[in-house]
Amino acid sequence: MTKTDWEKAVEFHGHACPGLAIGFKAVKAAQEKMGITFSSDEEVVCVTENDACGIDAVQVLTGCTMGKGNLIYRGTGKMAFSFFNRKNGDSLRMIAKPFTREMGREQLQEYILNSRAEEIFTFMKPAFSLPDQARIFTSVACESCGESAPEHKIRLQDGYKVCLDCFKEYSRGW
Repeated sequence: MTKTDWEKAVEFHGHACPGLAIGFKAVKAAQEKMGITFSSDEEVVCVTENDACGIDAVQVLTGCTMGKGNLIYRGTGKMAFSFFNRKNGDSLRMIAKPFTREMGREQLQEYILNSRAEEIFTFMKPAFSLPDQARIFTSVACESCGESAPEHKIRLQDGYKVCLDCFKEYSRGW
């Protein structure tokens, strides 16, 4: 027996919830409107503006992951997802509309899953361009703690190469 996409998302996430349903609905809308499929490399990119439950549906159904470099976190806190198709240049941003009706958790989840995507999301083009493909950086050992970090996360402090954990930010209060 094959699992439905919803069952796969729930299994990966650990439980069913309205947040997972929003991510699930976003993926289904992107698949329908853009024709995207599972991304084995970086053919599809998702820029998520939140770090909530819905991201798990995005990962399991699109193949977009932080490790592969095609799931990018842009922390605005908005329930928004931007999908990019590297093959044809297509892009789509969707942001969840506010829910105006009072609903319990299970009722909200069912509403999200059973409504048309246009009821749940506002659709537009992303205001930013397709992110570059993931890069591999040289690791540099911190001269304070000895731990390695990628070179773009190393800072110079008092002439020493230090990681972000050891770096002491300088500010004059502005």
